[in-house]
Amino acid sequence: MGEPARVGRIERGRRTGLRTGRRIGLLGGSFNPAHGGHLHISLLALKLLGLDEVWWLVSPQNPLKPTAGMAPFAARLEAARDATAGQRRIRVSDIERKLGTHYTADTLVALKRRYPRHRFVWLMGADNLAQIPAWQAWTRIFTELSIAVFDRPSYSFKALAGKAARRYAAYRVPPSRAKRLVGRKPPAWAFLYIPLHRASATAIRAKRGGARAGGSGSERGSSKRGRSKAAGVV
Repeated sequence: MGEPARVGRIERGRRTGLRTGRRIGLLGGSFNPAHGGHLHISLLALKLLGLDEVWWLVSPQNPLKPTAGMAPFAARLEAARDATAGQRRIRVSDIERKLGTHYTADTLVALKRRYPRHRFVWLMGADNLAQIPAWQAWTRIFTELSIAVFDRPSYSFKALAGKAARRYAAYRVPPSRAKRLVGRKPPAWAFLYIPLHRASATAIRAKRGGARAGGSGSERGSSKRGRSKAAGVV
Protein backbone atom coordinates (compact mmCIF):
# COMPACT_ATOMS: atom_id res chain seq x y z
CA MET A 1 0.00 0.00 0.00
CA GLY A 2 1.64 3.20 -1.19
CA GLU A 3 4.64 1.25 -2.47
CA PRO A 4 4.45 2.14 -6.21
CA ALA A 5 4.49 5.88 -5.48
CA ARG A 6 7.51 5.70 -3.15
CA VAL A 7 9.44 3.32 -5.41
CA GLY A 8 8.57 5.55 -8.34
CA ARG A 9 10.15 8.54 -6.60
CA ILE A 10 13.44 6.73 -6.15
CA GLU A 11 13.37 5.52 -9.75
CA ARG A 12 12.70 9.09 -10.92
CA GLY A 13 15.54 10.17 -8.67
CA ARG A 14 17.72 7.70 -10.47
CA ARG A 15 16.91 9.27 -13.84
CA THR A 16 17.39 12.86 -12.69
CA GLY A 17 20.50 11.83 -10.79
CA LEU A 18 22.11 10.86 -14.07
CA ARG A 19 22.08 14.57 -14.89
CA THR A 20 22.46 16.32 -11.56
CA GLY A 21 23.45 13.94 -8.79
CA ARG A 22 22.33 14.22 -5.19
CA ARG A 23 23.81 13.91 -1.71
CA ILE A 24 22.23 10.80 -0.24
CA GLY A 25 22.53 9.26 3.21
CA LEU A 26 21.91 5.49 3.39
CA LEU A 27 20.43 4.01 6.55
CA GLY A 28 20.07 0.25 6.35
CA GLY A 29 18.58 -2.35 8.62
CA SER A 30 15.72 -4.67 9.43
CA PHE A 31 13.53 -1.85 10.80
CA ASN A 32 11.79 -4.40 13.01
CA PRO A 33 10.07 -2.07 13.66
CA ALA A 34 10.97 1.40 12.42
CA HIS A 35 10.84 3.88 15.30
CA GLY A 36 11.59 7.41 16.42
CA GLY A 37 15.28 6.73 16.81
CA HIS A 38 15.64 6.01 13.09
CA LEU A 39 13.79 9.21 12.26
CA HIS A 40 15.89 11.16 14.80
CA ILE A 41 19.16 10.07 13.17
CA SER A 42 17.82 10.69 9.67
CA LEU A 43 16.70 14.25 10.38
CA LEU A 44 20.02 15.06 12.05
CA ALA A 45 21.91 13.53 9.11
CA LEU A 46 20.06 15.78 6.68
CA LYS A 47 21.14 18.81 8.69
CA LEU A 48 24.63 17.92 9.90
CA LEU A 49 25.83 16.34 6.66
CA GLY A 50 24.08 18.70 4.27
CA LEU A 51 22.16 15.91 2.56
CA ASP A 52 19.45 16.16 -0.05
CA GLU A 53 17.81 12.92 1.05
CA VAL A 54 18.11 9.93 3.35
CA TRP A 55 17.14 6.51 2.05
CA TRP A 56 16.02 3.79 4.43
CA LEU A 57 17.14 0.47 2.97
CA VAL A 58 14.82 -2.10 4.52
CA SER A 59 16.54 -5.48 4.52
CA PRO A 60 14.44 -8.50 3.46
CA GLN A 61 16.34 -10.58 6.03
CA ASN A 62 19.40 -9.40 7.93
CA PRO A 63 21.86 -12.35 7.99
CA LEU A 64 22.82 -11.50 11.59
CA LYS A 65 19.24 -11.61 12.80
CA PRO A 66 17.16 -14.70 13.59
CA THR A 67 14.00 -15.19 11.55
CA ALA A 68 12.02 -15.92 14.72
CA GLY A 69 10.30 -12.72 15.79
CA MET A 70 11.07 -10.97 12.49
CA ALA A 71 7.97 -9.33 11.06
CA PRO A 72 7.22 -10.03 7.38
CA PHE A 73 9.15 -7.85 4.98
CA ALA A 74 6.03 -6.20 3.55
CA ALA A 75 4.85 -5.27 7.06
CA ARG A 76 8.22 -3.78 8.01
CA LEU A 77 8.34 -1.83 4.76
CA GLU A 78 4.86 -0.42 5.26
CA ALA A 79 5.56 0.46 8.90
CA ALA A 80 8.72 2.32 7.83
CA ARG A 81 6.69 4.30 5.31
CA ASP A 82 4.14 5.15 7.97
CA ALA A 83 6.96 6.30 10.27
CA THR A 84 8.25 8.69 7.61
CA ALA A 85 4.87 10.03 6.49
CA GLY A 86 5.19 13.72 5.72
CA GLN A 87 9.01 13.56 5.51
CA ARG A 88 9.58 14.34 1.85
CA ARG A 89 13.36 14.01 2.11
CA ILE A 90 13.32 10.56 3.68
CA ARG A 91 12.63 7.73 1.26
CA VAL A 92 11.85 4.14 2.24
CA SER A 93 13.14 1.63 -0.29
CA ASP A 94 12.95 -2.08 -1.02
CA ILE A 95 15.78 -1.75 -3.49
CA GLU A 96 17.92 -4.36 -1.72
CA ARG A 97 15.29 -6.95 -2.56
CA LYS A 98 15.32 -5.82 -6.19
CA LEU A 99 19.11 -5.88 -6.34
CA GLY A 100 19.18 -9.34 -4.80
CA THR A 101 21.98 -8.39 -2.38
CA HIS A 102 22.21 -9.70 1.18
CA TYR A 103 25.26 -7.91 2.61
CA THR A 104 25.97 -4.23 3.05
CA ALA A 105 29.23 -4.29 1.09
CA ASP A 106 27.48 -5.79 -1.96
CA THR A 107 24.56 -3.39 -1.67
CA LEU A 108 26.85 -0.35 -1.65
CA VAL A 109 28.70 -1.52 -4.76
CA ALA A 110 25.41 -2.14 -6.57
CA LEU A 111 23.96 1.25 -5.60
CA LYS A 112 27.06 3.10 -6.79
CA ARG A 113 26.78 1.36 -10.14
CA ARG A 114 23.05 2.01 -10.41
CA TYR A 115 23.28 5.70 -9.45
CA PRO A 116 26.73 6.77 -10.69
CA ARG A 117 26.18 10.51 -10.16
CA HIS A 118 24.74 10.36 -6.67
CA ARG A 119 27.12 10.93 -3.76
CA PHE A 120 26.39 8.52 -0.96
CA VAL A 121 27.34 8.35 2.71
CA TRP A 122 26.63 5.37 4.97
CA LEU A 123 24.77 6.19 8.20
CA MET A 124 24.88 4.04 11.31
CA GLY A 125 24.60 4.16 15.08
CA ALA A 126 27.51 3.80 17.48
CA ASP A 127 26.34 0.29 18.39
CA ASN A 128 27.03 -0.80 14.84
CA LEU A 129 30.49 0.75 14.78
CA ALA A 130 31.27 -1.56 17.69
CA GLN A 131 29.74 -4.58 15.92
CA ILE A 132 30.81 -3.99 12.33
CA PRO A 133 33.89 -6.31 12.43
CA ALA A 134 31.37 -9.19 12.54
CA TRP A 135 29.81 -8.08 9.24
CA GLN A 136 30.63 -9.70 5.93
CA ALA A 137 33.53 -7.93 4.18
CA TRP A 138 33.35 -5.11 6.71
CA THR A 139 36.57 -3.37 5.63
CA ARG A 140 35.12 -3.09 2.14
CA ILE A 141 32.30 -0.97 3.55
CA PHE A 142 34.90 1.54 4.77
CA THR A 143 36.61 1.59 1.38
CA GLU A 144 33.39 1.92 -0.64
CA LEU A 145 31.75 4.88 1.14
CA SER A 146 32.38 7.54 3.72
CA ILE A 147 30.61 6.76 6.99
CA ALA A 148 28.79 8.93 9.53
CA VAL A 149 28.43 7.32 12.95
CA PHE A 150 25.82 8.69 15.35
CA ASP A 151 26.17 8.44 19.10
CA ARG A 152 23.73 6.14 20.90
CA PRO A 153 23.06 5.81 24.61
CA SER A 154 25.84 3.86 26.41
CA TYR A 155 27.71 2.86 23.22
CA SER A 156 30.24 5.66 22.67
CA PHE A 157 33.17 4.28 24.64
CA LYS A 158 32.81 0.74 23.33
CA ALA A 159 32.45 1.96 19.75
CA LEU A 160 35.45 4.31 19.80
CA ALA A 161 37.64 1.75 21.58
CA GLY A 162 36.63 -1.02 19.19
CA LYS A 163 38.46 -2.70 16.35
CA ALA A 164 36.96 -0.65 13.51
CA ALA A 165 37.58 2.73 15.13
CA ARG A 166 41.17 1.78 15.94
CA ARG A 167 41.87 0.39 12.49
CA TYR A 168 40.58 3.52 10.73
CA ALA A 169 41.64 6.07 13.34
CA ALA A 170 43.81 7.93 10.83
CA TYR A 171 40.80 8.51 8.58
CA ARG A 172 38.50 9.99 11.20
CA VAL A 173 37.10 13.41 10.26
CA PRO A 174 36.22 15.92 13.03
CA PRO A 175 32.49 16.69 13.41
CA SER A 176 33.11 20.28 12.32
CA ARG A 177 33.94 18.93 8.86
CA ALA A 178 31.13 16.40 8.68
CA LYS A 179 29.55 18.03 5.62
CA ARG A 180 32.72 17.23 3.71
CA LEU A 181 32.17 13.50 4.19
CA VAL A 182 29.78 13.29 1.26
CA GLY A 183 31.80 12.76 -1.85
CA ARG A 184 35.05 12.45 0.08
CA LYS A 185 37.31 9.65 -1.08
CA PRO A 186 36.98 6.75 1.38
CA PRO A 187 38.00 5.63 3.85
CA ALA A 188 36.68 8.59 5.82
CA TRP A 189 34.37 8.61 8.81
CA ALA A 190 33.08 10.90 11.52
CA PHE A 191 31.64 10.24 14.96
CA LEU A 192 28.83 12.68 15.67
CA TYR A 193 27.76 13.46 19.23
CA ILE A 194 24.07 14.24 19.03
CA PRO A 195 21.10 14.71 21.35
CA LEU A 196 20.34 11.14 22.34
CA HIS A 197 17.10 9.35 21.55
CA ARG A 198 16.38 6.30 23.68
CA ALA A 199 13.95 4.49 21.39
CA SER A 200 15.06 0.99 20.47
CA ALA A 201 13.42 -1.72 18.41
CA THR A 202 14.25 -4.31 21.07
CA ALA A 203 12.39 -2.35 23.75
CA ILE A 204 9.42 -1.80 21.44
CA ARG A 205 9.20 -5.52 20.67
CA ALA A 206 9.49 -6.34 24.35
CA LYS A 207 6.49 -4.13 25.08
CA ARG A 208 4.62 -5.96 22.36
CA GLY A 209 5.48 -9.29 23.92
CA GLY A 210 8.40 -10.06 21.61
CA ALA A 211 11.28 -9.81 24.05
CA ARG A 212 13.00 -12.79 22.49
CA ALA A 213 12.75 -11.48 18.92
CA GLY A 214 15.74 -10.52 16.76
CA GLY A 215 17.03 -6.94 16.76
CA SER A 216 16.64 -4.09 14.35
CA GLY A 217 18.45 -0.96 13.28
CA SER A 218 21.39 -0.58 10.95
CA GLU A 219 23.29 -3.75 11.74
CA ARG A 220 23.77 -5.81 8.61
CA GLY A 221 26.18 -8.37 7.22
CA SER A 222 26.99 -11.89 8.29
CA SER A 223 28.37 -13.40 11.43
CA LYS A 224 31.87 -14.84 11.40
CA ARG A 225 30.37 -18.32 11.60
CA GLY A 226 28.29 -17.65 8.49
CA ARG A 227 31.02 -16.27 6.28
CA SER A 228 31.66 -19.63 4.61
CA LYS A 229 28.09 -19.64 3.33
CA ALA A 230 28.02 -16.32 1.55
CA ALA A 231 30.45 -14.04 -0.17
CA GLY A 232 30.68 -10.35 0.57
CA VAL A 233 24.89 -1.58 2.90
CA VAL A 234 22.61 2.91 5.02
